[in-house]
Amino acid sequence: MKILNEMKLSFLSRSVNESFSRSAVASFALQLDPRLDELSDIRTAVSEAVTNCIVHAYRDTVGTIELTARILEGNILYIKIKDKGCGIPDIEKALEPMFTTSPEEERAGLGFAVMESFMDKLKVKSKVGEGTTVIMQKKISKR
Repeated sequence: MKILNEMKLSFLSRSVNESFSRSAVASFALQLDPRLDELSDIRTAVSEAVTNCIVHAYRDTVGTIELTARILEGNILYIKIKDKGCGIPDIEKALEPMFTTSPEEERAGLGFAVMESFMDKLKVKSKVGEGTTVIMQKKISKR
């Protein structure tokens, strides 16, 4: 699909940057004139993906998160969130609702399930010791 517009951000895996990232993507998505519920879905999915990077990928350290957002033909918003953290040993297991690697922190293990429910497409690629890439797409309704 043809890229009509694109933005790229790089930021540290600090919790204060989670709200920044979701606001940046939501602002970028405004050019598609999304409904409020679509905008809320996008913000929530980005928040979950970035939080995964902060909490799981870099655990007790700080690393870099790379975020790319694109407007594609057909009113599609493409979002890629990438880290160079610890990686996910078993992606299938990680995609299961309620699975968490941090039960002591009382995490619900719903991050990927939430992303999947709010976006039209979700793809997760990961290599242990190299990091994880989450790609999401959402078709925005034409009004």
